[in-house]
Amino acid sequence: MLFKVLAVGDVTGESGVDFLRRKLRPLKKEKSIDFVAVNGENAAGNGLLPAHAEDILAAGADVITLGNHTFGKVQVSNFLEENPYMLRPANFTGRAPGRGWAVYDCGRVQVGVLNLIGRCDLDFNAENPFTTADRILKNADKPTFVLVDFHAQATSEKLAMRYYLDGRVSALWGTHTHVPTADAGVCEKGTGYITDLGMTGPARSVLGIRPEQSVEFFLGGLPGRYQTAEGPCRLQGALFTLDSGTGLCVGVERIEVS
Repeated sequence: MLFKVLAVGDVTGESGVDFLRRKLRPLKKEKSIDFVAVNGENAAGNGLLPAHAEDILAAGADVITLGNHTFGKVQVSNFLEENPYMLRPANFTGRAPGRGWAVYDCGRVQVGVLNLIGRCDLDFNAENPFTTADRILKNADKPTFVLVDFHAQATSEKLAMRYYLDGRVSALWGTHTHVPTADAGVCEKGTGYITDLGMTGPARSVLGIRPEQSVEFFLGGLPGRYQTAEGPCRLQGALFTLDSGTGLCVGVERIEVS
């Protein structure tokens, strides 16, 4: 049986959440998508509130993954404990609330989702993501499919994880840099991969922020508190087609909805 998984790039700002709300369900119907993972850590710019998480799930997401802005809004801490459909990086310190790995029953198949954060230029006192993946994959009851959101800055770290987990997980995608990469495909041992999904939010922006503010920063000025850009949005991500017989990937398609 073929099973289609959509991974959606970092949802940025209220306009990104609203665009997801309007576009995700029609896209699921058009592409016959079975499961949706959405990175939602920028829904409030820096972090997200429980209301944003509820909006993303109501829009059609099956699970929300996070990253370095997980605790940008402290109000989300209790929500992470209570809601099994929102994951923070599994290699955060054990004192952090929430979970980084969960298995979801989708009827004929079970989908495991693992959220990891990189350590190159993202110093959050996190444990090694490679050994964390080893530990979880070794100890967990193996579901039909295993999906990994690797929230990392360095493309080299994401690519190294590609080779490290190839054949051991169904699909692995990168988030955080908000710019889609052109390397979507199936790896040698059957894992679907893309270095970065891109983002869901304002198209005329610098990673979701007003361009004028980013330019001012790079000119050496004082841009002030960053503001989410305005204007038309787009949804970016990747669609992975998985085979329940092998638990591996047979096709990857980049997705962009403007």
